[in-house]
Amino acid sequence: MEIAIIAHDSKKADMVQFVLKNAALLKTHTLIATGTTGGRAEQAGLTVTKMLSGPLGGDAQIAGRVAEGKTKMVLFFKDPMSSHPHEADINMLIRVCDVHNVPLATNEATAQLLLDAIALQENV
Repeated sequence: MEIAIIAHDSKKADMVQFVLKNAALLKTHTLIATGTTGGRAEQAGLTVTKMLSGPLGGDAQIAGRVAEGKTKMVLFFKDPMSSHPHEADINMLIRVCDVHNVPLATNEATAQLLLDAIALQENV
């Protein structure tokens, strides 16, 4: 399954900790990411296909993959306490996930529940 990982700047360290904690499961799936988040995930030892940085169109690239049916889950650690110049792209990604019924987690608790569900399904 192709899973996208994205994190705002203030959440990138949280995303790295999250992917390290879930590395055994995530390594069995195809990961894509926006540029900087992908680079951090690679430094943590995961294989990731990197798109552009979010502000340069990476969020839109991932939304396109969701619309094409390639990306089946999006883990996007958003920072709700600050504004982002590419907010329109973020909202578009969320909308595309909703339109195409693709699971989207915007925080660590929800992301963990989604990965736990995959782990249970794979162990059945």
